[in-house]
Amino acid sequence: MAPTVTESRPHTLFSFGTLLDPRVQTALFGRPVPSSPASLAGHATRPLTITDPSVIATSGQEVHLTLERRIGSTVEGGVLHLTDRELAAADDYEVDDYVRRRVLLSSGESAWAYLDARPLRPAARMVIAGDSIAYGRCDPRGGWAARLAAGHIARNEAEHRVFNLAIPGSTLTDVREQTPALLGPRHPDTILLAAGINDSAVPLAAPDPAQDGLSCLGDNLAALAAMALSHNARLVVAGPAWLDETRTGDYEGLCFTRDRALALRESMRTWCAEHHIDYLDLWEPLRDRADLLVDGLHPDAEGHRLLHGHLEAIGR
Repeated sequence: MAPTVTESRPHTLFSFGTLLDPRVQTALFGRPVPSSPASLAGHATRPLTITDPSVIATSGQEVHLTLERRIGSTVEGGVLHLTDRELAAADDYEVDDYVRRRVLLSSGESAWAYLDARPLRPAARMVIAGDSIAYGRCDPRGGWAARLAAGHIARNEAEHRVFNLAIPGSTLTDVREQTPALLGPRHPDTILLAAGINDSAVPLAAPDPAQDGLSCLGDNLAALAAMALSHNARLVVAGPAWLDETRTGDYEGLCFTRDRALALRESMRTWCAEHHIDYLDLWEPLRDRADLLVDGLHPDAEGHRLLHGHLEAIGR
């Protein structure tokens, strides 16, 4: 019996910089690769200084370009048609300042592109979708989301916007069902999804395994990722914050536990890594800080301040 031959899948990669150079392609892939002109709307470029000697040697340039969001702007470039091996080589070539994510080209087709590894740094118009913690419950200043909005808008009052669509009690299913109709007039380029802790809750009265929010986590995240891509927006998933289960044993008929929250955290992180979606971990800032939780679940003002500082540090 003849051995099974594994066929390489075709990949499309949008580039606007050194990867379009045939000399770079030959150095990386062993050949100039098929390509076609393409453009990416809603984006502009800015310079990025490279320090990796091998990348500088291959490209011959110390300054590359990276993408940022800007309504009304378009980046002209090309789409490279790559094999699995060639896409892996492109991944190895890009420095840690970049990550590979899906974008929607001006043609309406989706393709890979290398974006800023800090997902909130290139954003202009952000939508926050989430639950009571993203809503800012228990903080008169509006929680970490309000602090994030204030800083983001202050950086560029003319072009930066933040729309907080978080609703207390929301699950990922709720966000999936309610958010799409609200996105159009807001023209988001980044969707910060800060929900899921309610999916980890278990009803105290006769829990139904069929209603377990963790079991449909992947389906909900996939639907939300597709929704974001349809708006050419970048989905950024914020994981759950630490909770004090000694005070959440009976929370309005629900049971929140550390093990379930950790299962949610790990499932979200794994799914995002497998599907090239940005994940921002919010667990550590409040770990073992029960004094910063009003009811074991919701941070107080100081807790929200710490979460905001952590988001800024890892997202921007």
